[in-house]
Amino acid sequence: MTKTIFPRFRRLTLFLLLLLVLLGLTVSTTQAAPAESNGVYHTVRYGETLSLIAVTYGVTIHDLLVANPHIVNPNLIYYGTVIFIPYHYAPAPQPPPPPPPQRYCRYYHTVRYGDNLINLGVWYGISPYTIAEANGIYNLNFIYAGQSLCIP
Repeated sequence: MTKTIFPRFRRLTLFLLLLLVLLGLTVSTTQAAPAESNGVYHTVRYGETLSLIAVTYGVTIHDLLVANPHIVNPNLIYYGTVIFIPYHYAPAPQPPPPPPPQRYCRYYHTVRYGDNLINLGVWYGISPYTIAEANGIYNLNFIYAGQSLCIP
């Protein structure tokens, strides 16, 4: 009687084990492979890092890690590993900044030896700081002979 039970038990065990392995493979395959319409696949080349790949495709490292649960350590990816790159729609580019305002110069003054911004401010009736700002001068003591200054 014991001889008839064990062969059935072995066959049943083998069948259940095979069934579990097949189910496990299909479940892990469907979870690990996202839809191809939402991104592309990339094969890691020698010397590439996850951050370099993220910058190349315009995604974040977090997006790559979410799309690739098989990457356990983001600092350790291997040559030849295939990773999924999800598509992200980039926001519209920002408009260029407005051009700097055109400075209005009432006069142009060529600096002579002995001139300074205080004397020029008194001469033209404006603040020396206004002259410095109009000409991009950060040190009020640093003007030189021959320099052309815009007097607003």
